Amino acid sequence: MNNHLPKKIIVLECAGFALIVTMLWLNEILDLPRLLFGAPETPINWRESLVESLVVIALAGLVTSVTRLTLARIKYLEGFILVCAACKRVCIRHEWIAFDVFLRDHSDAKVSHGLCPLCAADLRREIPSSAA
Repeated sequence: MNNHLPKKIIVLECAGFALIVTMLWLNEILDLPRLLFGAPETPINWRESLVESLVVIALAGLVTSVTRLTLARIKYLEGFILVCAACKRVCIRHEWIAFDVFLRDHSDAKVSHGLCPLCAADLRREIPSSAA
């Protein structure tokens, strides 16, 4: 993942929430339904706008926190994976586990087993034709 992409995503999220807060206050100050649709005039309610703004800001904090955690997880998953050249086990936190176990535990991938054409040919060569 591009190193600047996570920062851009967070900045865009924050800008979106800032736009929402701005629209809340513009609506309160300018009475947008009255201006745009001819609705009856409503009095300014500073407390309501403040509470709405605080709720949006709290939601922004929650969303950006979840985004940061998700992006960190993606960065981790995109990292290098140490695989044994002989047995193909994967080293995770100093523990060697089977590759299919690694996939099951660290992704949503479903694992099935089979033989590639090269291994199937090697296996046929190893098994005497009289045993088959």
